[in-house]
Amino acid sequence: MEDTTFAIAATERQLSYARSLAQRNGVNLPWEVQLDRRSLSAWIDAQAKMRPMESDGRPTSKQVAFAEKIARIKRRAVPDECFRDRMLLSRWIDSNR
Repeated sequence: MEDTTFAIAATERQLSYARSLAQRNGVNLPWEVQLDRRSLSAWIDAQAKMRPMESDGRPTSKQVAFAEKIARIKRRAVPDECFRDRMLLSRWIDSNR
């Protein structure tokens, strides 16, 4: 008997998710991985565990929005330097909750 395995095509949903992970992590999605459902699934699992690339220390848009919401409630201004450093903004949020 022959022991042949057939590649099952990846779904559009898998491909879409894999592309978004590749963009988030700043890596290329290999063509050969896209051809087989199992290999794409393994690649997705590995990429999903990775932390996104952080090219700079600026705060995320969610952090900024949350800080601005706190500032409106407390009627305070968020210091300008906090918008340039993720950790500073995080500390400001923690101290003004």
